[in-house]
Amino acid sequence: MRRLAVRMVTLLALAAAATPAAAQSLEEAAPPAGFFAEHRARFVEAMEGGLAVFPAQPVIPRNDDAEYPHRQDSDFWYLTGFREPGAVAVIRADAPEGERYVLFVRPRDPEQEVWTGLRAGVAGAREEFGADLAWPIDSLEAVLPRWLEETDRVWYDASEDHPWAHPGLEAILAEWEEAGVARELRDADEITSGLRLVKSPAELDHLRKAVEITGDAHRAAIAAIEPGMYEYEVEALIEYVFRVRGSPRVGFESIVGSGPNATILHYVENDRRMEAGDVVVMDIGAEWNLYTADITRTVPVDGVFSPEQEAIYRIVLDAQKAGIGAVRPGATLADVHRRAVEVVTGGLIGIGLLSGTVEENVASGAYRRFFMHGTSHWLGLDVHDVGGYAVGEGEARRPRALEPGMVFSVEPGIYVAEGTEGVDPKWWNIGVRIEDDVVVTEHGAENLSEAVPREVEEIEALMQGLGVPDPVPEPAVEPAPAR
Repeated sequence: MRRLAVRMVTLLALAAAATPAAAQSLEEAAPPAGFFAEHRARFVEAMEGGLAVFPAQPVIPRNDDAEYPHRQDSDFWYLTGFREPGAVAVIRADAPEGERYVLFVRPRDPEQEVWTGLRAGVAGAREEFGADLAWPIDSLEAVLPRWLEETDRVWYDASEDHPWAHPGLEAILAEWEEAGVARELRDADEITSGLRLVKSPAELDHLRKAVEITGDAHRAAIAAIEPGMYEYEVEALIEYVFRVRGSPRVGFESIVGSGPNATILHYVENDRRMEAGDVVVMDIGAEWNLYTADITRTVPVDGVFSPEQEAIYRIVLDAQKAGIGAVRPGATLADVHRRAVEVVTGGLIGIGLLSGTVEENVASGAYRRFFMHGTSHWLGLDVHDVGGYAVGEGEARRPRALEPGMVFSVEPGIYVAEGTEGVDPKWWNIGVRIEDDVVVTEHGAENLSEAVPREVEEIEALMQGLGVPDPVPEPAVEPAPAR
């Protein structure tokens, strides 16, 4: 018990030391004026007429007495900034000015608010969230059908995995379709995925903050890791730093995989006791105003890479640098992946895990035995953010060209699982992934997470310089952004 108590004091001290900047106040954290209005204006322009319906993310019951934590639907928040469940936004492109943006929300209810928190209500929807018109959510079934009759085109979320947030919406749509009303139904994702793909300067500010917080968590974790710790202790330290820096939640489940778990791409159990000789993969991301970072670092549990671990690590790092070097306007994510694959393949040949030429191994796909995933994915309000990776149809289909403001990960990896046939056991259980968040600029790329240690020498120095500040500082905590 004493050892555990000492360790927890150590971890908290490291976390505090790694968070020099306090969380921002609510006013500082809020998106700038006009942030959501600009998004709505761009959406209306792209609609070319019609009406769009966006439901808020519903509350999901966990059991009879509890619910899963609520996190707003990304498209709904992108257009409204409204974080409560039980709401529907309607955007009417053809309506008169001052009647185009409508929110249906839960009314104020002092008795319920005692239990579940304050609501914006109808007045708040107008005054705080800029709605032109606002009604209680129970008015939806009376109001929306009239508007549907007045339009020829309806935009809505057509994805199969997105339930309607309000039962009345589903009933209205089913009744409308059953009656054979001649209306054009369009998937709103046709518009929102394109709008969200290129980030504005304000959106990039939110991502930079998420990256900054995530980087602080990585530094605290790297400095604290030692043999005998459990993966969940590292996870706890990481998410403590997230919260003390003002991030309200993780952008995705934290991955802390050591030893054999380092070779499992989406390992989230985080319950193994780490041992000397292991590497540990930490794939983590904090949210800030719903925008998430996604940064991965791989470090040796005992503070020094073994020769085999270092050999693989340097191949992955070289591949990542080559991939980032391929980023520029007009290039594609396929180009980024191609460069990473070439470097990984050449490195695997160099250490004897593959034989033949780079060209032969790339053509045959032999490298996929050790590098089986893509190098990049879009990043933004979701960790695998919206936006197609290709454009065009049929024979004209081609990879999407990169544009300034697009944000994505660059994350090559090499994974050698225990028992891999034909591979010397000295390479077993080495999994290495290095991931950074990159934004396309006018002339190339900016690595948003470049300050997070990734060079072998930086990592080993940070791990070997472990020390507990005396006295243990108290972290400065201010209100986190509203959920």
